[in-house]
Amino acid sequence: MFSLKTLLVSCSSALTTLKHTNVVHAKRTLCLRKTPLFRRTDVRWIAQRHSSSSVAATGEDTFLKWFLLLIPATTFGLGTWQVKRRQWKLQLIDELTRLTTAEPIPLPIDPLELTGLEYRRVRVRGRYEHDKELYVLPRSPVDPEKEARMAGRLTSSGETVGANVITPFHCTDLGITILVNRGYVPKQKMRPDSRMKGQVEDEVEVVGVVRLTEPRKPFMPSNDPERNRWHFRDLEAMSDVTGAQPIFIDADLASTIPGGPVGGQTRVTLRNEHMQYIITWYGLCASTAYMWYAKFIKKLKV
Repeated sequence: MFSLKTLLVSCSSALTTLKHTNVVHAKRTLCLRKTPLFRRTDVRWIAQRHSSSSVAATGEDTFLKWFLLLIPATTFGLGTWQVKRRQWKLQLIDELTRLTTAEPIPLPIDPLELTGLEYRRVRVRGRYEHDKELYVLPRSPVDPEKEARMAGRLTSSGETVGANVITPFHCTDLGITILVNRGYVPKQKMRPDSRMKGQVEDEVEVVGVVRLTEPRKPFMPSNDPERNRWHFRDLEAMSDVTGAQPIFIDADLASTIPGGPVGGQTRVTLRNEHMQYIITWYGLCASTAYMWYAKFIKKLKV
């Protein structure tokens, strides 16, 4: 009986202690909750930081937007520039065609006057000095209509490769010797004895186009005077070898002597690829302008 009474007293005391403990913890919890989780200054700082990040992101988007607009603007400018270049090239081709088809004039011997007469047709009379022939190679025959079709292509159409025959020509009316590009011969006709019918000894009249000295282009082989292999028109070196004046003309097609080189080997058709460039640049302008509109303008409307 005593033990049961003692057990009941002990349980009652334990419950009372537990009750008071829960109340204390509850009060402490309520007191702690009265303290704010974030101070007002902390909230203000977080808001300002978020606002700064938003402003920075907006600034970056604006810069990117106007920077990318430079692409269609630049391609439009390049396309317009190619339009002007094409007009200039067509005018130059027309001018060269006019010069090479104009009425021939007597050949002036003043070097200063000749400098301004390139591609001008001139007339001379005299005799060829066949024993001093020079060969410019490799060369393919010139067909003006075919040249116009092939202008702008990177490769040739596989014409027969040969050489142009350059022959000193003594002008009997001027008393000087000049250099005349008689025209094209295939490789198997380079040797003079293979075309004896064309090695005329009589005095003839030649109509040709004035040409100036030609600089060596990149990757072009150097001339080899000792082997009589020429790759570009170096008038000073050719004059030293032949003893002629540094005056050079391309004989026209009508000056061709049967059995000899074929005249009319002046290339006057210039590369004219500007229409391709115009289409390319304006096409890039249109596509990039639409992409810019879809990303930065159309998105805002949606």
